[in-house]
Amino acid sequence: MLFFPHRRTGEDTHRGTPRRYRTAALVAAALALSFLQAANGNASVGPSTAAGAPASPKAAADVVRVAEFLAECPYTHRAPDDPIVFPGLPGASHMHSFFGNDSTNGNSDLASLEKARTSCAPDTDLSSYWVPTLYDGDKEVEPTGTTFYYLGEGVRDDVIQRIRPFPRGLRIVAGNAKATGPDDNTISRWSCLHHGEVDPSHDFVNCPAGAMLESYLDFPQCWNGRDLDSADHKSHMAYPVGGDCPSTHPVPVPKLRQVLRYPVNGDPARLRLASGRGYTMHGDFFNVWPEAEMAQRVRDCINAIVKCGADGTP
Repeated sequence: MLFFPHRRTGEDTHRGTPRRYRTAALVAAALALSFLQAANGNASVGPSTAAGAPASPKAAADVVRVAEFLAECPYTHRAPDDPIVFPGLPGASHMHSFFGNDSTNGNSDLASLEKARTSCAPDTDLSSYWVPTLYDGDKEVEPTGTTFYYLGEGVRDDVIQRIRPFPRGLRIVAGNAKATGPDDNTISRWSCLHHGEVDPSHDFVNCPAGAMLESYLDFPQCWNGRDLDSADHKSHMAYPVGGDCPSTHPVPVPKLRQVLRYPVNGDPARLRLASGRGYTMHGDFFNVWPEAEMAQRVRDCINAIVKCGADGTP
């Protein structure tokens, strides 16, 4: 009996409207405003996020600050040829294993190499790379891992930013095919893949069972700015000194690092190169990169100090 009188005494009017009606209207208005704000907020999130998304598919945090691009160039063929050291003389050299350009022979020149095919990824790299063939006893052994890195390392960052593309047709020989000992002006290095407990050496090393024998060879990265080759095939190039190129060879170019992985292990006494002991390892490079492709990679990967893959992007 007291319930209804209490509700009635609780009623008040405001311009003739009972309080309970005004309260319900305020609640409804608040709910409507809340839904409207949520809708507007959700609508604004989409364009804002899209506008703020990075232009590159790879976030800046994912970019590795290493000046590098590469080419994977599997083995193509063997021949006793060397178009740099013995041009126009097929059969005049010890046996070489060739990678990349599939036409390389004793008569190869820039024009012939430009017309050929390649095993490289990217397939725009028509360059030719070759090394003395490795023998296990009397059996030829070809590498199953063949990576050619183009690097900015070995010089200061300000020098990296000045690195220029290799000129088309540049020819370089690295290492010493005539070395008589491990310290005889050789820069070759042998090691075991994934076995850091085996110390690297200029000569062959004894790799554990199941491991692979690795060969590392760094090419000089300072050019004299004039010659595509020289009488000894080395004098037009030089290695950096104190983080910069010497005044005699003032033009920094990418450091070519040749990394080969051979499916052999165990006692290295049975191993030899066509040129002799392991410390005679050497490499030849004949540059046939298209100028635009090389220039883009040097600009976007090396000068920018960004690690790129075979496609020339991070």
